[in-house]
Amino acid sequence: MSNTASLPAVPAASAGASSVPAASSADSASNPLASQSAFNWRGLVLPLAIVLVWYGVTALNLVNTKLIVPPAGVVAQGLKELANGNFYLGIGLSLWRDLSGFSLGALAGIAVGALIGVSRLADKVIGPTFHTARQISLFAWLPLLSALVGTGDLSKIIFIGFSAFYPVVLGTLEGVRGVSRAHAEVARVYGFTPAQVFFKLILPAASPQILAGLRLGLIYAWLATIGAEYLLVNDGQGIGNTVFKGRMAFNVELILFGLLAIGLVGNVFNRIAAAGERRLLRWRAPAAR
Repeated sequence: MSNTASLPAVPAASAGASSVPAASSADSASNPLASQSAFNWRGLVLPLAIVLVWYGVTALNLVNTKLIVPPAGVVAQGLKELANGNFYLGIGLSLWRDLSGFSLGALAGIAVGALIGVSRLADKVIGPTFHTARQISLFAWLPLLSALVGTGDLSKIIFIGFSAFYPVVLGTLEGVRGVSRAHAEVARVYGFTPAQVFFKLILPAASPQILAGLRLGLIYAWLATIGAEYLLVNDGQGIGNTVFKGRMAFNVELILFGLLAIGLVGNVFNRIAAAGERRLLRWRAPAAR
């Protein structure tokens, strides 16, 4: 008698039926970005509904049109701003401040988060101060920054860096602490040096959380850019100053156009960050994404 246990036979119908889902799942696995590349037209339903209601209440004079201006006025003001070269200069300056502050905050955030995550001593020394400081509202730092370094670009970049620093630290810290002891034990068995453990084990394993923290930090940095330009007005240049100028002149059309421009630029930032995150994490298994 043979000692080898025979495997149960798979019915032909079951095998044929299961091959179709398997093939479709294989296709989706081979192209994980296919479902995310198509534009979601349903996302336009709510904005279009808002515009239609907005147009209706202003056309029928159901509201005070000096406060809630007609959409045509916003479009006209927008075309006027788009024809002005200062508008593009302001966007360029805002992007420069945003990316400069984000870069500084992100680099410092990754370094501090990784240090706290891998070192118990650093966690005990730095951790309490960090967790206390992050409870302070970001805008509470503005009076101190303006008193120390004025209201120029330096104070704005520092403030933007602060805004990106905290989410990047938290994302990096979560990722580093999420590395399992089993992986660390395997690295020890293979004789990895501390540098190899950090760069070949910890950073790759923590990269999803680090990238999520960077993406959140980029969003916070853009919000801080607008806040800093609005509250630390000095030269009147920047997309945030567009809203400020509209407020000072009681130009509601300019305020609404500025808000729309801020939202569109922020949405582009978010889409670029999401696409970069997906591309950098292509090495992960589809089920882990």
